[in-house]
Amino acid sequence: MLGEELQRITLQFQEAVNLDADELEAWLETEESRSVGSRPDGRGESVGHASGRRIVRLLRTREHHLSDADRRHMRKVVGYVHRHLAQRPAGDVTHTRWRYSLLNWGHDPLLD
Repeated sequence: MLGEELQRITLQFQEAVNLDADELEAWLETEESRSVGSRPDGRGESVGHASGRRIVRLLRTREHHLSDADRRHMRKVVGYVHRHLAQRPAGDVTHTRWRYSLLNWGHDPLLD
C-alpha cells in the first residue's frame, strides 16, 4: 500500500472506532456482546466479536508495526461501521442488537 493510502485508512479507522482498547475489551466480555452477530459455523464466536478482539490488538499496536493484513482489516472495519450506521433503526437504540453489533466493531453510535 502506498503511504497516502495508508494514511487515509488510518484516519478513517480512527474516526470509525470511537471506543478505546480498554473500553472495547470490557464490552467484549459482556453477555450482550456475545449475543449478536453471525457465526460462520452456526456456533462459537461471531465474526463481529472476533473482529472486536482484533481491533483491540490494532488499537494497542504502534502504527509502524501494522501489517498489510492489519490495514485490510482496518478498511473492513470502516466499511462495516459506515454500512451499519446507514441502517440505523428508528427510536431509542440503547439496548438494540444493532448497537451491540456496532459496539463489537469498536463503534458506539450513542457517542456520535
